[in-house]
Amino acid sequence: MFSGIVIGLGRIIETTERGGDLRVVIGTAGVETGEIAVGDSIAVNGVCLTATAIGTDSFAADASAETLACTSLGGLKVRDQVNLETSLKLGQAIAGHLVYGHVDGVGQVVELKDSARSIALTIAVPASLGRYIAVKGSITVDGVSLTVNAADEDRFTVNIIPHTREITVISGYRVGTAVNIEVDMLARYLERLVASDPTPLSLDTLKRHGFIQSD
Repeated sequence: MFSGIVIGLGRIIETTERGGDLRVVIGTAGVETGEIAVGDSIAVNGVCLTATAIGTDSFAADASAETLACTSLGGLKVRDQVNLETSLKLGQAIAGHLVYGHVDGVGQVVELKDSARSIALTIAVPASLGRYIAVKGSITVDGVSLTVNAADEDRFTVNIIPHTREITVISGYRVGTAVNIEVDMLARYLERLVASDPTPLSLDTLKRHGFIQSD
């Protein structure tokens, strides 16, 4: 479990194909990762990976064929930068929102527009994901927790402040850049609730299933 707050930028040191999977070695010099151990979960551009080996200022992880099929990790090259976040610990503050590291699909940057000191970033997504994205809702882009400012059926816009741009891979985004998208899990649970409960969606229904507190 993560919160979508990137702790620093790693760099791809090595990639090795292994029977359809991909082994990546990621340098962590200058990133305060704490003590990483084999078996720990680390979000790499928003994808939850398991550390399989630890080196000096580096770690290795394996991305399965399934992971490569639904994320942008397969396009990583040596020297590419990646967003890193170590997993949350019990009792740790959640500064962004709850992020699972289970990418729902790959989006594509379609516009970057100056907005005062910030950038309005618009990303196209598969239509199958559009219904889970709502204005003022949370979304994860390459592991970064962001708030949706505008949303249509197949795209959404978020505001990127200078600090976020400087410390994440967003600084390298261009039109056409592929990005990992994880929608807010609450939207998926609500969809499941509506599909399985024959009663109309109402405040009483939400209270009964624990989504809001009773008075």
